[in-house]
Amino acid sequence: MELVFRDDAYAKECEATVLAVSASGIELDRTVFYPTGGGQPGDSGVLVTADGAEVTVVEAVKGDGVDHVLHKVADGAAMPAVGSTVKARIDWQRRHRHMRMHTAMHLLCSMVHHGVTGGQVGEDKSRLDFDSGDHVYDKEELTEKLNRLIADDYPVVPRWIDESELDANPEMVRTLSVQPPRGTGRIRLMAVGDGVIDLQPCGGTHVARTGEIGPVRVAKIENKGKRNRRIHIVFGEQ
Repeated sequence: MELVFRDDAYAKECEATVLAVSASGIELDRTVFYPTGGGQPGDSGVLVTADGAEVTVVEAVKGDGVDHVLHKVADGAAMPAVGSTVKARIDWQRRHRHMRMHTAMHLLCSMVHHGVTGGQVGEDKSRLDFDSGDHVYDKEELTEKLNRLIADDYPVVPRWIDESELDANPEMVRTLSVQPPRGTGRIRLMAVGDGVIDLQPCGGTHVARTGEIGPVRVAKIENKGKRNRRIHIVFGEQ
């Protein structure tokens, strides 16, 4: 399956052929739909058939095998025929907010020098959990630093490395409980500011420059256990 979003996060739609239809979802030969994973929700949207009918996709999820995406539809929805051509179209406004949030989380991660124990991207708010021990964070200080990195408008560019390069540099993986997917021989990295600001494995979708994120703020910091600290971020207009 061709994952259009992987090379072009700004692609809102693509033409595709229906390969299979089942209770688990619809499989296409190519898609712009990002599947749930890495803390980022799967895209929603529609599949438009040749006669103009719209099949609502409630969520894209990972299927069996590498680079396999299933488009889940509501129960009872009319399914397109196998072999037919459809136009896969995402809910762009929702996706773009995820892109902005996900990129902001990379900036937050670059500022907090502790292992990441969890995280979740959302349309309106997101969170990262850190193995911080007794360290005390200041909301206003973090907010100021985040917005400074955003205003500096750093480029955000994907890179690919061999799996052996990651094995030789395991410190690039910031997540303590989740490892990047393997099996293709290559690992995708996201480089912020040519890798000087942040460089780590990530398969999600991001904006092209940090300035596109817009103002954000740290809304809350919680203690989640003896060592775990949860930092919530929201867009500045909220």
